[in-house]
Amino acid sequence: MEKIDIPKKAIYRLSIYHRCLQRLHDNAQETVSSTALAKAAGVKPAQLRKDLAYFGQFGTRGLGYPVETLASMIRDLLGRERLQPVVLVGAGNLGSALLRYQGFQKEGFEVVCAFDADPEGAIRRGIGIPVRGDHEIETFVQAEGVKLAILCVPAGFAQAVANRLVVAGIQGILNFSPVVLEVPEDVVVNNVDLALELEHLSFFVR
Repeated sequence: MEKIDIPKKAIYRLSIYHRCLQRLHDNAQETVSSTALAKAAGVKPAQLRKDLAYFGQFGTRGLGYPVETLASMIRDLLGRERLQPVVLVGAGNLGSALLRYQGFQKEGFEVVCAFDADPEGAIRRGIGIPVRGDHEIETFVQAEGVKLAILCVPAGFAQAVANRLVVAGIQGILNFSPVVLEVPEDVVVNNVDLALELEHLSFFVR
């Protein structure tokens, strides 16, 4: 599919739609209405129709969208027709837990290598993928053409490591380090601050 200029928030919602469509496909459902898909994704039907309009007009009034066709179009747009390689930097307790997560591959991503200042320590935690010293980051990323990275290093090291990743060619960073990273405009950073999320939840708990 030709590259389409889509807002970041819409890309996030498309990922959610794709996950919902995968569940429908697994349950052998061939079509889905915009109302049903919107409800499953937690958005309003008007928002869903607006997001899917990026693909042009398709779907049948009264029947809805063909599940496999729509899922395939979203996969194509998101670059998931093949497994996308990902590297992880910082194989400590959190990084090791993420490396054991089995859901990445199901969603179209493969963590191909981890990097840590103490690779032997990470290996002793039973990591099943290659773990290398952090001095090898640039060489590996450039040689393998990796564009995505997961960052799990302590806050004091996060910016320096992010700088190295960007220079090596990384274009997207999933940042678990509790710091706001400064990166070029063409590099996308998604921050995952677990403590901040808990703080947000605690506001609603009385």
